[in-house]
Amino acid sequence: MECGPVLPDSLVLEIFLRLPHDAVLRAGLTCRQWQAVSRDEFLWRELFYSYYRIPRSVPRHPSAVSWYREFKRLFDCIPCVEVQTLREHSDQVLHLAFSHRGHRFSSCSKDCTVKLWDTERPDGNISLVHSASMRPFNWGYTQFSQFNPDDSLLLVSGVYLGPHHSSSGEIAVISMENYTLLSRVRNKPYDVFGCWLNETHLISGNLHWIGNMTSCSVLWLNKAFQNVESENVNVVKRLFKIQNMNASTIRTVMVAHCRRHDSPDLLLDYEAQSQARRERGEQQHPHQPLLFDLGTSESDEEEEDEEERRRETGSHGLSCGRLAQPTISGLEHVFHSRKNVGSRELQIEAHVAQMMGRAYTKAPDSNLIEPTESEEGEDKTYLLFTTGSLTYSPHQIGIKRIKPDQMTTSGPVLGEERSSEEFFDSLDHVIDIHGHIIGMGLSPDHRYLYVNSRAWPAGCVISDPMSPPPIAEEIDMHVIDLKTLREERRSLRAHRAFTPNDECFFIFLDVSRDFVASGAEDKHGYIWDRHYNICLARLAHDDVVNSVAFSPADQELLLSASDDSTVKVWRSPRMVRLAQASSCQPRPRGLLSSWLMRSSKNSALAGSVNGKP
Repeated sequence: MECGPVLPDSLVLEIFLRLPHDAVLRAGLTCRQWQAVSRDEFLWRELFYSYYRIPRSVPRHPSAVSWYREFKRLFDCIPCVEVQTLREHSDQVLHLAFSHRGHRFSSCSKDCTVKLWDTERPDGNISLVHSASMRPFNWGYTQFSQFNPDDSLLLVSGVYLGPHHSSSGEIAVISMENYTLLSRVRNKPYDVFGCWLNETHLISGNLHWIGNMTSCSVLWLNKAFQNVESENVNVVKRLFKIQNMNASTIRTVMVAHCRRHDSPDLLLDYEAQSQARRERGEQQHPHQPLLFDLGTSESDEEEEDEEERRRETGSHGLSCGRLAQPTISGLEHVFHSRKNVGSRELQIEAHVAQMMGRAYTKAPDSNLIEPTESEEGEDKTYLLFTTGSLTYSPHQIGIKRIKPDQMTTSGPVLGEERSSEEFFDSLDHVIDIHGHIIGMGLSPDHRYLYVNSRAWPAGCVISDPMSPPPIAEEIDMHVIDLKTLREERRSLRAHRAFTPNDECFFIFLDVSRDFVASGAEDKHGYIWDRHYNICLARLAHDDVVNSVAFSPADQELLLSASDDSTVKVWRSPRMVRLAQASSCQPRPRGLLSSWLMRSSKNSALAGSVNGKP
């Protein structure tokens, strides 16, 4: 309708600048003039910075076409509406993993099952398609899963049912064609988790103690299955053998396939962006499952396991009741040794271990950071893992490059290492987080590594490896650029954890094109925008949130898993609105109605979340 006497556009704009965004949208329905002013770019830039409390030094996302649409994206496209609760698990749900296509996802739980779910039902609901129990294989629970690159196989990692402090685990490979178990691989400590290197090979770990506080982590490449016609081909090959000091071990392995990064999916360095703009002048067959023993040629693995059982009483104490939350593994040897060994002997051992490390460790790969001309622009594959040098709690990110000739089990099982005097592999690069690492996740293009950690006090000194510094309740999320191998920022914060060092457990995070999400011990999941570095939503559960997962096919679909034994399904307000419109008579609903409805429900939540740095 037409208005009476017309106010100048400048005066209308001045009034709109003093209104909240929902009032501006309402006012824009009054007349054509007000509607035109209500879409003004200057207006929405001011509303954007004030509503989301973003520093004005942060530029608009490079792919955004307008401030109005960018405001709408952050308001309407966040998966923060609970649409379904999956209750098929009977115990704590520890991990979620999507297939690369997004048509399936898997869940792992303390009920010792791995479940597979379908996300492509016509009605939009998620349904259970398969459930497999690992109890027949003497597992205590399943803890992690991952689809291989072509979604034909599923890696499932679990913990053995054994002594209370047992660190032994196992990896199972399941066919997605008929859900048969193809192979089983030993994995020690269990929180190595394991990961895929490519479609047919996976990485597992083993741990050998060579002193009271000194150990050796061996990382193995395993063929996921062995065809009958290739029985004479190696199915395992040692990748790396790394010395550990001060009770630390390698854990949480993952593979990053780092491309040339000509078109990164995220620009974090705002100063570099501004400088660039100025320079441009711009403002298979079924068979019996295999068990791969990845110990040395001797039976030391069985001896170590037997020694664990002798040390512990009540070795089957985990067979009933509620299992303890998975925490730092592999320390039973250290705690036992500390009872019988004095501090002087431990100091001597540390000194000897350092000398051995210097004498028998290969030099790091100097081409990792400064590549040769022939390697310039070449795709690289990195093995990433948590480790440490000062204490048993994981406080460093270790990086080791995997070369093309190492990506198959063909050739000698141990290569030339048997005859070499340098039998330890060095780390190519180490990034110290100065805190207890409790989660890691890669961006979709593998350019950025996101790390959850709980910080140590500034300036703390560690004198005893078994007494790490106290850790903060606030969880920091670090962002590491794998192109430059340096930390970009550490300011994503809103989530919290409360357990001490020796009870601290892994909280899985996930990264989509635009967002990053994480669980927390405060009974919530959290979603941040990757570019603006702001917390956008809190996702409520009744207990600790252990894992979150974005659909790789649609980042407006998110899953969260909790100790409350549920998996919750979250969709964006936009997707919920579209689903409701398709399920009933078409009824036009504009942006205004959806924003106003969400504003009334979430005003208190938005104020509490967006107020956090």
